Formats: sequence, C-alpha cells, structure tokens
Amino acid sequence: MTSNPGDGALSVELGLGGTITVGAQRIAIAEIVSILEAIAESESVQGVATELGLSYRAAWERLRALEAALGQQLVQKTRGHGSTLTPTGVRLREALATAQASLAAPMAREARAIRTRLDPILSGRRRTLTLVASHDLLIMDVAANWPELALTVAGSEEALARLQDARADAAGFHCGSLDGAGAGAPYPELADRPSLRVRPLFEREQGLMLAAGNPLDIRGITDLAERNIRYVNRQRGSGTRAWFDRLLAEHGIRDDRIPGYTTEEFTHQAVAAVIAYGAADAGLGARAAADRFGLDFLPVGWERYYLATALSLPEAAFDALAAALAERARVTPGYRPVNSR
Repeated sequence: MTSNPGDGALSVELGLGGTITVGAQRIAIAEIVSILEAIAESESVQGVATELGLSYRAAWERLRALEAALGQQLVQKTRGHGSTLTPTGVRLREALATAQASLAAPMAREARAIRTRLDPILSGRRRTLTLVASHDLLIMDVAANWPELALTVAGSEEALARLQDARADAAGFHCGSLDGAGAGAPYPELADRPSLRVRPLFEREQGLMLAAGNPLDIRGITDLAERNIRYVNRQRGSGTRAWFDRLLAEHGIRDDRIPGYTTEEFTHQAVAAVIAYGAADAGLGARAAADRFGLDFLPVGWERYYLATALSLPEAAFDALAAALAERARVTPGYRPVNSR
C-alpha cells in the first residue's frame, strides 16, 4: 500500500512482516503502535520507556526519530498534564492498530505454512497436522487411525473460522442439500477467500432420525410442528442446524412451533442417543448415526462434505486422508464417493 507522493504527500509503503517504510526508514508497525499507545495510556514519555524497556532519554530519541521520519508532530507536552497525542498521533494510532489487526491472521497463516515446510527438515520428523471438522462418523473412524492428524470436532462455521484465523491446517464442513439451485456449492463466503483450497471429500445422506419402528408415524417436517413432536436440534453454527432452518423456511414453519428447537446437541451421535433413550422423538442427522443406534430414518437428502486447506500448505498434505475417506464412503451405508452419481 503506497500513498501518492505528489503534491507534497508523504510516501508510505506497507510491507510484509508488519512494517511500514517511510522515506528511507523501515519501521515495525508493532513498535509504532506500542509507542503511541504508551503515550495515550500513561500520558508520559516514561510510559514509552517502560513499554519498550528503554531509558527515558532513549525513549525520547525513538519518539523524535519517528516524528522526523513522518514529518509530523505526534506528541505534545502540556504543562501540568504530561504528554498527549496530537490529532495526527491519534489518527496514526487508530490506522496502524487497524492495519496490525488485519495483518495478524494472514501472517499467522504464513507462519504456520513455513513451520509445516521447515519442521520435517529441521526435526527429521513429520509435523502433526490439525484438522477442525464438523462431526461425521466416517471422519471420526478414519482419523482415529491416523497418527499424524490431530482432530477437533466443531460446527462447520467454527471449523472454517479457525482455519481462516490460522488456528488449524484444515477445516471439514458441509453445506446442505445437493438438490436444487446452487446444489453442492461450498459456503458462498469462501469465494472471497482465494487463499483457501477447497475439495469435496464424500457425500452423505441426511434425514430425520426417529425412534425405532417410528411409533409416532412421522412422515415429514410438517409433522414436527403440527403434532407436538419432541425435537432435538444441533448447535448453532453447525451445517445440520443450518439445513434444518432452511427446511423450516421452505415449509413456512416458525422455529418457535417446534417443541425442543432450543434443545441442542453437538454431534449426530449425541442426537441419535437422545432419541434412542426416549428423551426426544426426532432430530435431523446422518443415516450412519441412525443405523448405529438402531433408529428409523426418514431421508431428507444428500449433502457434500468438503475439506478446506490454506493454499500455502502443500497440496498433497491431506491427499492420503482424502483417498481413505473416499474408499470408506464407497462401502459404508449412508455414504458415497463424490463422483458416484
């Protein structure tokens, strides 16, 4: 980012590593923010000295050098009130604090990518990869036998958020029915994230999980609102919860008409268990979970499960895992490979 040097304007460049170049000087954004925040909070140059671990004289020299580089007064001394930021200093502090926050996530992603590439070289061993994924029984089973993978279960939205904030190497997520307009497309906001690589892993069948034998003769979504059926929901931010909300909207049903809508569980298996134990009558989930608990299953549709990784991560990092999941999907009821239709 460079300002126009014409008309006497100052040339400022924002560089990688969180620095700005002013004229011939390169200055760390973190240092400038620390200086300006120390002045704002302590109202003294001594606050700068304490923050940066400098002597009082050295702190003044650092401050004056910054003002000289910018050609602007940033701090003013007021008799009886110590030192305060000038209006220019206040605006600079706000602008750079925003820039620092914006740089944090992409810099963390790059740092993670560098560690991924260097760790095997420097340590002689492969680094454990971290995957945050929406709950799925197939992934749970396969990952349990994958020693180089650390798996954390979270909703689809949370999984993607952790990947985008560089708190994970990969995110597993799903996004609803494969039928209709836009079928099978990942979360729309990913289109604005060119730094991410998204690949489909497998497809799975979702539907209403019901007590064995379907004693209440539930035939569809409308029964949940019209017959006082006890429902158990997934947590907010999960792909299954988002799908159920879309189903309600399609049928013109308000969520407050669903008894148990606010009762939440965090996995397909937990929802199935609640129904199997008789504490609820229905819940949306994967066929695999219904089969595992001996429940009846009323199909709603198929959905695609995706894996997102950072482009900075080697493309082959998750190839073996993806291949293993596709093979298991081929032979597991309630699943199918992406290209099977």
